[in-house]
Order: sequence, then C-alpha cells, then structure tokens
Amino acid sequence: EAENIKPVRYSPHLCCTCGVPIPPNPANMCVACLRTQVDISEGIPKQVTVHFCKQCERYLQPPATWVQCALESRELLALCLKKLKSSMTKVRLIDAGFLWTEPHSKRIKMKLTVQKEVMNGAILQQVFVVEFVIQSQMCDDCHRVEAKDFWKAVVQVRQKTVHKKTFYYLEQLLLKHKLHMNALNIKEIHEGIDFYYGSKQHAQKMVDFLQCTVPCRSKTSQRLISHDIHSNTYNYKSTFSVEIVPVCKDNVVCLSPRLAQSLGNMGQICVCIRVTSTIHLIDPRTLQIAEVDGNTYWRNPFNSLCSPRQLEEFIVMDVDIIRDQKLGAGAGTRSSKHTLAEVWVQKTSEMDTSQQYHCRTFLGHLLNIGDLVLGYDFANSNINDEHLNKMNPHHVPDVVLIKKSYDRSRRVKRRNWKLQEMARDREGMDTDDERQYQDFLEDLEEDEALRKNVNIYKDASKIPVESDTDDDGAPRISLMEMMEELSLTDATGGEGADMMTE
Repeated sequence: EAENIKPVRYSPHLCCTCGVPIPPNPANMCVACLRTQVDISEGIPKQVTVHFCKQCERYLQPPATWVQCALESRELLALCLKKLKSSMTKVRLIDAGFLWTEPHSKRIKMKLTVQKEVMNGAILQQVFVVEFVIQSQMCDDCHRVEAKDFWKAVVQVRQKTVHKKTFYYLEQLLLKHKLHMNALNIKEIHEGIDFYYGSKQHAQKMVDFLQCTVPCRSKTSQRLISHDIHSNTYNYKSTFSVEIVPVCKDNVVCLSPRLAQSLGNMGQICVCIRVTSTIHLIDPRTLQIAEVDGNTYWRNPFNSLCSPRQLEEFIVMDVDIIRDQKLGAGAGTRSSKHTLAEVWVQKTSEMDTSQQYHCRTFLGHLLNIGDLVLGYDFANSNINDEHLNKMNPHHVPDVVLIKKSYDRSRRVKRRNWKLQEMARDREGMDTDDERQYQDFLEDLEEDEALRKNVNIYKDASKIPVESDTDDDGAPRISLMEMMEELSLTDATGGEGADMMTE
C-alpha cells in the first residue's frame, strides 16, 4: 500500500496578468504588473514651488515664517517635506534625499522612497523624484527696508562723557555675542549709538543685554503709527532709551560721604580702573577697592572730576613703597594686584623749576625713578564738584596718578593684532576719535581682565620687528590670546549635507 501513495505536487504561483512565476503574494501579480495597475505616488505633486527672498536669502515656510536654510541642508529638507505633507497622508515615507542640481538653476530635486499597502494587503515600494522650483518673493522685512519704513523699534544708547572707551568695549561685546546681526541699521551720533530693529522683541533683547553688561538705566516709550478699527490691531514704533553711567576707565571721581562709608570707609577721591557690568573703583591712598553697580550709582550719583584731555605728564623723582598699611575698622577689600607707594613727581613741562609734588599712588609695582607717568594736577585746577567742594582741603591730594606712560609710536609699530568693527553710519565724528581708540587698545594690552570679554585677532598684514632698543616694558598681548580671522569659502553660505547622486 505504501508503494501506491504518490507524492503531491504543487503547481507554481503564476502572475494572473503575464503568467510569470512569482513568490506567493496577496495580489497574485508580479511587481511589474502591479505597478502598471497601481501608482502609489498618485496625488503627490511632482513639481512644487518654493518661495525665496533674494535680499535676506531666506525661504518661506507657510504661512508667514521666513527661515534661513543652506542648500542641501537638513533645514531645507524639512521645509520641502512640509510642502508635501498634506499629499502624503496615505503613504509611508521611507527615505528622502537631495539629488545634485546646479546651484544657479533655481531647481531643487529630491528623491523620495515611499511604501503603501495595495490590493489584498500587498505592500508596494516606489522611488520617484520631486522637483522644487525656486520662485523669488520679497519678504515683509525686506519690503519695509525698501520702503524706508523698516524699523519697528530703536534702542538709543547714550553716555554723557567726552570719551568713548565704554562704547568701544560695548562694541566688542556685541560682536562677540553676535547681537549686532539682528539690527537693521546702526547709526553713530554724538554721545551715543542708535540701533534700529524690525521687531520689538529684538530691541528688548538688546536692552536686556546692555543691562547685564554695563551699568545703565532704561526708559521705554511708543508712538502709534496706525490703527485698524475693524480687526482692532495697532501698529506702534517703540523707543528704548538707555543711559550708561557717565564714568569711564581712568576717570577720577569724588564719592559722596554716605556712599564712601557704605563701600568700607574708603576715601572719597577714587580712580575708576575698569567699567564692566559694574564700576570698579580704587582708593589711591589705601588700595581699597569697591564695585558700584548701576542701581547704587543712580541712588548716589557722582561725576568725573577731570576729562582725559586734562591728563598731564609727570616724571618720577623718588619712589617709596609702603609695606605695612593698616586700615581702619570696617575697611573693605584691598587690591592684591597693585602696590601702594609714596612718590615725588615733577611735571615734564616744569623741568626748569624746582616745583615737585608728593602723592600716594596704587602704581608702586610699575613705577621706578625716571619713569613717565600720566596724572591729574588738582593743586592747580579749578574743579566745580558738589562733593569735592565740601571736602576738607587737606584731604584732597595735589596729584592723582593714573597710569604709566609709554612711547605710543613704538606700541603701534609693535602691535600685531586687531579688533573687528561693526558696520555703522557715522555722523558728526570728532577728530579726537582716533586717539581715543588708541587709548582703548592700550587699555586692552594693560588689563588682562578687560580683554577676556573681547575677541582679539592676529593681524596678518603686520609683521612686528623685534629689537632690544624697542623693549620699553610696555605690556603686550600674547599669541595665545589671539584668534585666527575666519574667512568663509563655502559657496552655499553654510555647512551643507553630503550630495546624493543616482
């Protein structure tokens, strides 16, 4: 009986359309015939328009957002897929990538791989190309620029001083943190700078940054431009007025007795050694240091007693370092970076006389006999200040020394670094600006704490010539603190994804 059992033979599955043997599938059709019957990419547009603004080089992301995207970047891929999102609800996206196109062809080609369940549960996968046509359209921000009615908010930064050291420092902070990028226009005027913005949020961000970096106070006002009574919408132009404290580095100030006592019983005559987010003061008689923030300053204001143009040059005749200085009860912190000394100085303009001046200074670590030093002559000055006039004349020093003097021409010749500058409109520029800018560069060389917040770049156009005769002890910036200047060579304007080819 076992010999009479015959094996069962199964016939192969054939395509119901062309008869080709195929693996079993629910549709009983080969892939070629199935594709002739069903097109899973049906309903997905093969050509789509993408709007691009030439002026700001941004793409429109509907309904009203403009985004910055580099060619063949992840951001541009997401933007293009969002254009197809509504038409791809019935298929499953497996893969998407760019195909290479000429950058100037105004065409973006994308290869898509999709899957869909078709006849009787069979899953079909298909690869096709969608072409995106770039069409030029000016964005609203650029429209306002062209119409000369582009700004919605302005930040007016003012400082009532004759020196611009604080503005030069502020400029470098803005460049480092790239906050100037959002400004539509920057205009430099007398006693300050105006920053124009296309939105109130960018202006508010600028004001918040200023309040964190420099001691200042601000006021806000707005002016109604138009009003739509039907939709109840208002169009305002906002103005932010920011006033920076009128004290710069190397200024001599006279504090009120109340403020001096609250800062640790320090002397009323102080020297400003730095202005960052606070005003850094030092007492030249005791080396006491204190910091005054913006709120404290506006409650107890004080002004600079002398302008930088009143600095006079003295020559050091004798130096006596004070080793043990005892401070009174309730005294504040003393500076460890400075040395207290008593010096006899004589004006270089009075070398033919025997007139000498005696004073205390915080520059004992820098001064030697015969050195040149810059300072203010209080003995022969007529100063009108509310707090100084009430002081005991015996407590007012004859001379307040500010900083050691070096040969400026040698320092400029030896300087092998540079700073970046913001592009801005200039009005009413003073001929003294170049000298003030050189003063700021010298401050960066002398103050290591100040240049920590500044990006310093190597100057490839300058090759410093070193010689023994040029070394006058002037401070320098080391190569370790300098940065290489960045030059972008990418034609797409940014880092893009790898190109895909078929």
